Amino acid sequence: MLSSSVNTNVGAMIALQNLNATNAELATTQSRINTGKKVASAKDNGAIWAIAQGQRAEIGALNAVSQSLARGVSAVDVAMAAGESVSDLLLQMKELALAATDETLSTSSRDALNEDFAALRDQIASVVENAEFNGVNLLGESATGFAALANADGTSTITVDAEVMALSGSIVSVTSSQTIDTMTDASDALTDVDESIANVSAALARIGTTSKALQTHATFVGKLQDALEAGVGNLVDADLAKESAKLTALQTKQQLGVQALGIANGAPQILLSLFRG
Repeated sequence: MLSSSVNTNVGAMIALQNLNATNAELATTQSRINTGKKVASAKDNGAIWAIAQGQRAEIGALNAVSQSLARGVSAVDVAMAAGESVSDLLLQMKELALAATDETLSTSSRDALNEDFAALRDQIASVVENAEFNGVNLLGESATGFAALANADGTSTITVDAEVMALSGSIVSVTSSQTIDTMTDASDALTDVDESIANVSAALARIGTTSKALQTHATFVGKLQDALEAGVGNLVDADLAKESAKLTALQTKQQLGVQALGIANGAPQILLSLFRG
């Protein structure tokens, strides 16, 4: 049983303690509603916050991986488009070279065919030289390929090999000075063009496979980022519906606490009635 004293108001102490606890809970709930997070800083839950920070670092690193893959896909797509142009030019060159093997051609006709052939040949050189994206040219004479990032640690990469389609190369064997101005030259050119067409087709198939690999991995990295972000959300995000209901309850509890404190503070006044005559 509590003693009656004007020096020590135990009831007020208890009411104040309960009111302070309610106010602390209310402040926490309001913070969660304002930030949308139940763990907004290390003081809320140090272990969970540390885990979430580690996952956020992983997500940030995967952003760099996604960008690297996107640049790789773009560089390969440019090479693919240029390679297809080279293939189309070679098909036109084959038609001209085959026509130039006709013994009945006049000199003027053969010269005209040779001019068209030379123009297409030079066009291949121009296409290959300009098949560049962000400083990367997979078809150029000095092309070496590149490696795109594949994981957040930087320990894995996807290698993209160069497919050099410069004239006089291993893929396009047509030389930079190839002509069809004689029967012999036309026959030689036809052989080189046929070989080049087959080589370019094989190279384009390899480029297409590489492009698909980059795009597939980019899709995977995007899904992995989504999964990690959802995981972080599960760790730190607040259930706003739950917090809203809790806020209403705590506000009511706070009002009752204030009233209880007021009643407890009024207790000493009751002692005065004991000394009234």
